[in-house]
Amino acid sequence: MAIARNRSEVEAEIREYLGIIPGFMKDIPDAYLDFEWELFKSLQLGETLIPNKYKELMGVALHSETKCRYCTLFHTETAKLFGATDAEIQEAAHYAKMSLGWSAYLNGMQTDYDEFAGELKQIGNYVKENMAQHAH
Repeated sequence: MAIARNRSEVEAEIREYLGIIPGFMKDIPDAYLDFEWELFKSLQLGETLIPNKYKELMGVALHSETKCRYCTLFHTETAKLFGATDAEIQEAAHYAKMSLGWSAYLNGMQTDYDEFAGELKQIGNYVKENMAQHAH
């Protein structure tokens, strides 16, 4: 296990990346700050398999449901920072609303899961087949 850097080293790096040390990071205990910053820096700010704009739009959709105003604001502003338009942010929130509505309906109706999974596979195969036909 890597030895954690001391708080002043981590805070210097945070300030270098963000310009300030956000209040929520100032409150993280010394024992966890280096770990939390490394995770934030690599997953939140770094280039990963999912482009940053799309990760942030996922965050907008996710926190539209959790109703965490801190997270919703954070992901909305960060999505803009990474190039998302207001229309894309609205679409992410609308997609969350639609998806959650279907979730409520399917669960409320106690739809048979195995039947649902089978139908989804059937639909997927049909759509793939038709996409291939239309591509020619």
